Amino acid sequence: MEPSKKPINLLVKKIHQEVAVKLKNHVEYRGRMVDCDSHMNIILEGATEYKNEQPTANFGNIIVRGNNVLYVCIDKP
Repeated sequence: MEPSKKPINLLVKKIHQEVAVKLKNHVEYRGRMVDCDSHMNIILEGATEYKNEQPTANFGNIIVRGNNVLYVCIDKP
């Protein structure tokens, strides 16, 4: 696999942009990605929690643990 095609490289290019992170428990967080690492731990700023496409809570900064991530949507949610 070419280095530019690795998922972590794509995530790093999207730092400081809006993303949506879907978890294995079907909860989704949307916010500005501040940082991520090789384990897909993600720090979001201004995060909003969504359940069933409905906003349920607003958070400041949150850390999403990588082993709970189902997928990350890098296009505007």
